[in-house]
Amino acid sequence: MTEHDLPETDPIEPESTHPRVFPPKPEVVEKKQNSATRSLLSLFIYALLFYFIFDQNIVYIAAILVVLIIHELGHFAFMKWYGYSNVKIFIVPLLGAFTSGKKQEVSQKQLSLIILGGPVPGIVIGCVLFWLNRDWQNDTVKMLYQTFLFINILNCLPFHPLDGGRLIETLFFNENYLIRRIFGIISVVVLGLLFLYQQNFILLIVPVLITLELMNEHKHHKIREYLKQENIRSRIEYEDLTNEEYWLIRDCVLLSYPKKYAGVSPGVHQYSAIEPLLVQHVSAVLQVHLKNDLRSYAKVAFLLFYLLLFILPIALYAFA
Repeated sequence: MTEHDLPETDPIEPESTHPRVFPPKPEVVEKKQNSATRSLLSLFIYALLFYFIFDQNIVYIAAILVVLIIHELGHFAFMKWYGYSNVKIFIVPLLGAFTSGKKQEVSQKQLSLIILGGPVPGIVIGCVLFWLNRDWQNDTVKMLYQTFLFINILNCLPFHPLDGGRLIETLFFNENYLIRRIFGIISVVVLGLLFLYQQNFILLIVPVLITLELMNEHKHHKIREYLKQENIRSRIEYEDLTNEEYWLIRDCVLLSYPKKYAGVSPGVHQYSAIEPLLVQHVSAVLQVHLKNDLRSYAKVAFLLFYLLLFILPIALYAFA
């Protein structure tokens, strides 16, 4: 969450014959919050809903939460290691969890390791528990390693926004908007059919959310294309935007989302009551620059390691 300090300025009349003078852009001040308390509350809500909707025992619910936390801590650790700011873990009841952070420039290698940092620890832990349980033959340990393996291997499936899909996208076509869009549509169709086949109607919200994300990203892409034509920077940190760039990008957002920001007119450069939301949206339009630092052999190495995540559990089951 953020607070936005809006300097006191007089609004600029759009019909003025003087050269346009843009008000200072809102300054973003990070607001300290008790994220640990918020995460614990989310965990409690997650467990409660899972208990009543799916009628599962407490041990199984606790196992799922442990797997999710370890998975997200893997992403968290690599993001902190590579200098992301405002890194946070969010627990989404019934759907899982995700880790967010902020960094305007990141390399393929860094992003690939951040993505793999989630499922790899869980798959390794699941395989170790499986191996140890050959002698123990403990039902609780069996349930635990199955949970570790199922959730993390599911995350490795090559569909956006699962970790596997994000890795394939990062390695091979992150800069190609058309292919990313096609990949997203395929992911929606496949995940939708998968959840329908399993009659898991609650998880159908996942392809619905992906569809909304694709529609939103399409609008952002059109905004960026326009900005590029007008020589307005979009690969830049919000803090480095000039006042003029902020207000012009803000105008593009208002024109692209007239219903969402009804009552705020583009071209009228004065602060509104919903300026904090507009600041967040302008920041979302700004594009992360992905540095292509992986050569072909490195991409193949990452791909082989990715495939190993599927092969390792199968090999353990086969030779146990």
